[in-house]
Amino acid sequence: MGYVEKNLMPDEKILFIGKIHWVIYLFGAIVFVVGLVLPLGIVKTLIIIVGLFLLIKAFIFAKTTELIITSKRVIAKFGLIRRNTVELNHNQVESLNVKQGIIDRIVNAGGILIKGTGGSSAPIPSIAKPLEFRKEYFEIVENNK
Repeated sequence: MGYVEKNLMPDEKILFIGKIHWVIYLFGAIVFVVGLVLPLGIVKTLIIIVGLFLLIKAFIFAKTTELIITSKRVIAKFGLIRRNTVELNHNQVESLNVKQGIIDRIVNAGGILIKGTGGSSAPIPSIAKPLEFRKEYFEIVENNK
């Protein structure tokens, strides 16, 4: 949780931590398994390499993404080499939208789009329990009024 803990304001507390859902590994795992079952050849090797690349990319995304609700802000941090952060004070958040497809609803995953005043937004893909994240956010905002 390095970035968020280092950048907390005085008397600010972490109240909720969002997690990335395991579904981000699914496509890479499918590609990898397809590569394993193919007969020997260059195509098999290439598909296995692509599957491994996708799995590593998903792992890095999961480990370098922080989704935090604090007593004062919502913070989303992405990236390993090129860091992208969105920090919105609670009074700057206009809406928090949840987007779920059929598979997302089955596995309790989904994307969240946090829209702030002035046109800023933070799309957060593949979060675990997105409805719980939204509910926690609104409860925290209501309790901090």
